[in-house]
Amino acid sequence: MNVRPVTPALAAVLDDRGIVKLLAVLLAALSTTNPILFVTQVPPNGDFTSVTSTFGNHRADIDSAPRGGDLWIRYADGTLKNLTRTAGFGSDGQQGVNAIAVREPSVHWSGTKALFSMVIGAPKQQYEQATFYWQIYEITGLGVNDTPVIRRIEKQPANFNNVSPIYGTDDRILFTSDRPRNGERHLYPQLDEYEEAPTVTGLWSLDPVSGDLRMLNHSPSGVFSPSIDSFGRVIFTRWDHLQRDQQADTDYEENTYGTFDYSDESANAARLDQRVEIFPEPRPGRDDLLNGTNLQGFRINHFFPWEINEDGTAEETLNHVGRHELHHYFDRSINDDPAVVEFGTDSRNSAENYFQLREDPTRPGRFVGTNAPEFGTFGSGRLVALEGAPSRNPDEMTVQFVTGEGMYRDPLPLANGTLVAVHDNRLKELGTNTPLTTGLQTTISYWSPDTLVNWSGTLWELQPVEVRARTRPTPRTSTLEEPEARVFREEGVDPAAFKSDLAKRQLALIVSRNVTARDRADKQQPYNLHVPGGVTASTTSGKSYEVSRMQLLQAEQLRGIGGTASPRPGRRVLARAHSTVDVAKDGSVAALVPARRAMTWQTTNGSGTPVVRERYWLTFQPGEVRVCNSCHGVNTKDQVGRAAPQNAPEALRALLRVWKSEQAPAPPKRRAVRQ
Repeated sequence: MNVRPVTPALAAVLDDRGIVKLLAVLLAALSTTNPILFVTQVPPNGDFTSVTSTFGNHRADIDSAPRGGDLWIRYADGTLKNLTRTAGFGSDGQQGVNAIAVREPSVHWSGTKALFSMVIGAPKQQYEQATFYWQIYEITGLGVNDTPVIRRIEKQPANFNNVSPIYGTDDRILFTSDRPRNGERHLYPQLDEYEEAPTVTGLWSLDPVSGDLRMLNHSPSGVFSPSIDSFGRVIFTRWDHLQRDQQADTDYEENTYGTFDYSDESANAARLDQRVEIFPEPRPGRDDLLNGTNLQGFRINHFFPWEINEDGTAEETLNHVGRHELHHYFDRSINDDPAVVEFGTDSRNSAENYFQLREDPTRPGRFVGTNAPEFGTFGSGRLVALEGAPSRNPDEMTVQFVTGEGMYRDPLPLANGTLVAVHDNRLKELGTNTPLTTGLQTTISYWSPDTLVNWSGTLWELQPVEVRARTRPTPRTSTLEEPEARVFREEGVDPAAFKSDLAKRQLALIVSRNVTARDRADKQQPYNLHVPGGVTASTTSGKSYEVSRMQLLQAEQLRGIGGTASPRPGRRVLARAHSTVDVAKDGSVAALVPARRAMTWQTTNGSGTPVVRERYWLTFQPGEVRVCNSCHGVNTKDQVGRAAPQNAPEALRALLRVWKSEQAPAPPKRRAVRQ
């Protein structure tokens, strides 16, 4: 990796380690006023679950993440320093015990240190089978004249892949990991809802001093690229794929994949020769399940922008934006009601995937990301932007095209207004399309592990971050809104005591004020709804649907693959019934649900037939009280032209009364009196 001086003139533009300063004058003319950290990567062999793929990119095996790249810093004058090599990590030539790959640097609020993930080691000889993991490291000494020092974060989960680390506002470390939800090794790895490929399980939060570890959200198909915006929200991309198992659908015709069900999540669960799924609707093509019903068949598959508080509460899509605001087309859920129609629009830009989101420091609330397809471009595509400040209503959120079609990724809006991004695998200043480096070359070889791979060429430059001090935002917190606070007051229940009791029991409370109210844009599921003997949100004509109960479902790792005799490691999530609660006369619902486990739900009529199905998984924290104004929350008006519900939910009142009765001490027993 070192470049040796060969003439006095060339030596003048090289430092004592041979780090390239060539064309420093030209590079200094670029609009980068602060240093930039970035990584180099030997190109992976393919674009399925490799280090630059859109999903499953957390894997640390040698084929998924070829060794030979490094962590670099580019100073404002255009000079470069190889930080990992200077700190004693990495190697040239044959990749072995000292080999590394690095990814996703993130700079501390002070601008003086950074986190990144690194995997160390490679197969040392042909046929060697070894297991490697991405782990989180911290680097200090980023100045021009500093000697960098790199240390591993000691109290992170060992023997799991921990990637995408960032500093919290309180210096906790937030990251994604493939650690199972409760750490159970027999559930490792969690398999995604698409190809049953290994995925990360969600966002995690670690106190690096005490080792306190918390799961912030449980994501059945994975989360990616977290950051904290200027409003104190954790922003990330989440893969939303809550649909039935396509491998199991194939196995219905012929046993190609060997899908089957475990009887439960335990290590000794029975392997059952069955494939039972109850939620959501069957996928299109399963005529055996759809014939004779009014179901259209359901698919969902996109990578959306999400937000969450640092403590894991208030998880939702960014500003509660949805498919109606960002998509071009999706199908209706039923086919026998002319009021329930397909969604489609040609009047605006649309995008289904949002990767590598970064907030623009010059325009708080504006996020730039990559609209890439799932495969074929190594996570690259057109750059897009969304205006997503907390005050912006989803109806006002539109997709902005930042670039034309092309191979762009890892956008980095700089503090001086310049936009840097990876274009054709090189760091460039967009606008001038000028590279930030002259190209970094290497020649390496590694065992794959059966085949010796020899590679020589220009390394990919990825994941730039600006090295500068930033103001720590105030972390966002959630408070009870007045309709719910009023119910707590009237029932004489202290919200803090109530939340504390739930936290001890690892429970959360979810409340919806009126499930009959739906956003006016959503006509793809039934929306003329009524509660028997209670509220109605029906229009003046057309079929009206009874909603009298809500069924809650939880994500359980029950689906195996590879056959019952010798299954592959890991399990896929399936939706399983947890509980059912009544819808109150005012349309409200209140239910206690497990914390730190993905949940979803559907409203049903009195006979249990589903009416409106939730399309996302959501996770709640111990003691959280989470309130939604309605199912598919109202942006500005509901389906009959009303504003979002503000009723004091009667279902919450009923639940608090039950809770109070459980807290009351039992009356003393009377002693028997001898006669």
